[in-house]
Amino acid sequence: MTEKTAASVLLLNLPPSTLCGIDLLSFTTSPRFHGIKNLPPGWHFVFTGLTSSLSLRHGAWFYVPGTPDGPPELFVKKWDPAREELVDETDEAAQLRWRANLGSIWSEGLSPYRQSATSNGEAEEETDDWRQLTSHITPTQLTRIAGNTPNHWALTSASAAARDIELIPGLSVSESGGAVDKELLFLPVDLKQTWRAGATGRERTEAAQDRSWALSELVRAHCSAGGEKEVLGELQFTFLMVLTLNNYSCLEQWKRLLSLLLTCRSAVVSNPQLFVRAVVVLRLQLEHSADIEGGLFDLSEDGAALLKGLLRRFRAGLEGVSGDGKGEVLDELDALEAWLRAEQGWEIGGEFVRRGMLELEDGERVEIEVGGFEAEDESGEYAPAVVELTSEQARALGEVSGALSGDEEKEETRRFAEDEDERDLEDMDDRY
Repeated sequence: MTEKTAASVLLLNLPPSTLCGIDLLSFTTSPRFHGIKNLPPGWHFVFTGLTSSLSLRHGAWFYVPGTPDGPPELFVKKWDPAREELVDETDEAAQLRWRANLGSIWSEGLSPYRQSATSNGEAEEETDDWRQLTSHITPTQLTRIAGNTPNHWALTSASAAARDIELIPGLSVSESGGAVDKELLFLPVDLKQTWRAGATGRERTEAAQDRSWALSELVRAHCSAGGEKEVLGELQFTFLMVLTLNNYSCLEQWKRLLSLLLTCRSAVVSNPQLFVRAVVVLRLQLEHSADIEGGLFDLSEDGAALLKGLLRRFRAGLEGVSGDGKGEVLDELDALEAWLRAEQGWEIGGEFVRRGMLELEDGERVEIEVGGFEAEDESGEYAPAVVELTSEQARALGEVSGALSGDEEKEETRRFAEDEDERDLEDMDDRY
């Protein structure tokens, strides 16, 4: 491909030896570096940081349409030293000047998109992986999250949703507010209230155990443009922003979305293809989790307790439902668990020996107990609790007698144990 046929992105005025990346590729720039050429059609994300360490990084999304007619796409981004950020070149005269001079920097000033691949097969695989990792992202979604700046939807490592600002590790509340350069408008996932307003008793309990209503209400109220695809698109967006920018708020939203999707039951029957696609997306993301600096979480250790618990809960929920699409969801879940078992040594389903004797190398025998199953067993801190209700509370729950029976009370109070997901949310944040 030549400058007359291939799309390119210019990254101008970058400081010497700057970390630069596009999609799944990253490298350190040289003095003659001006950008990247031979971009395939589809979504792309360029990012830069002053160092390769966990410093503040800046990035921007843009889209290559790949239309056969007309001149090739040229995207011009530049580093603004005064504002210390990556900005879009909006001056039309400057854009025309760079397009006219593209031939002079094509050979030595622009790096090929697939330069890091050692073979054509690996190059195709990298490109295909990125295409799948961005398959549900849309311009409407990026505009909602990052603002209306077409082909320069920008954000940084410090961009955050309002709900996460006070939680940014290493910063006080006042510092967090000053560090956040852009508010990210994520889908409002509320895992603490997954039932309709006015619901009581059994309805609340069932909605806490099966979050299908919360998912459908989220799609109905906030995804009018793309429907359920927006949920999957945001799952992809947040993961990739952790992958490239180490964005903390995106990690939190990624966990919230997974916690919502993998605790649904009835929605699997009514909309199985959504969950087939969600499991496929998750598997590909986990295959690339090692690419994240410091690791999204250690898949071979207890750092992935949240994900392990969610997958066990999802499988247990599938066992209690029936429908034509359930088998396809189970097939994808089996494939995901097989990969985790082969690559990470995980055992998600089945029965386990939780307590037993272990013989050490010196012959000593010690008794061990495997933890981490309390949530599934509803034991330990996750066990249901009996709560005394006042007469007013009982009447509010619709009880004529003024008190709940033992079985009903146990069922009602079970919801107080349903926040095991929330207790585990910090397990995957150790790298921060």
